[in-house]
Amino acid sequence: MTFSLVGRCPRSGQIGIAVATSSIAVGARCSYGAAGVGAVLTQHRTDPRLGLRGIALLRSGCSAQETLDALVASTPHARWRQLAVLDAGGNTAAYSGTRVKPEMSAAPAQDACAIGNILSSALVPPAMLRAFQAEPSAPLAERLLRALEEGLAAGGEPVPVRSAHLLVVERESFPLIDLRVDWHDTPITELRMLWQLYAPQSHDYLVRALDPDDQSIV
Repeated sequence: MTFSLVGRCPRSGQIGIAVATSSIAVGARCSYGAAGVGAVLTQHRTDPRLGLRGIALLRSGCSAQETLDALVASTPHARWRQLAVLDAGGNTAAYSGTRVKPEMSAAPAQDACAIGNILSSALVPPAMLRAFQAEPSAPLAERLLRALEEGLAAGGEPVPVRSAHLLVVERESFPLIDLRVDWHDTPITELRMLWQLYAPQSHDYLVRALDPDDQSIV
């Protein structure tokens, strides 16, 4: 009961995730990213430890596929897990265990991978991927949001979506963007509104951390 996409912008080096589900606080469990390293999605009977372990494997030099293979091999409950991995080079890999409930599907590509489970249609992840790829010059956060919106438009889940998360990492150890809607009737719409409010200020928040003496910020 989750649909998501992990993506990378080769131009900026940013890596990000957009995810939505019908349960509460999806961003607390499913999305893991590290600047210059990569990102991991873990969902369906979610085990957050796999996200943390995946980032550690990517950091050690493993590729997306090597990381995914190691995660699957390391958990005795792999049949319940759905995973996607993106490495710093934009390579992706996806896995859905035999106990992951339908409809489920994955749409892996260079620089992006969409996955979903308990969906209204298996066409949801491919629709998300197309939306993400449609305008490569747009900011990564915008492309991720469009993918989430298209996933909902393509059917989303059979039950109402309640939470959503937008995560983008760039160069620092902390996220450039980390916006969450934890319980809402229209969380993707709410996430869009949060992004529109946050986008004009995101650079200032970064500068405040790196150079608080900079006179160009308020």
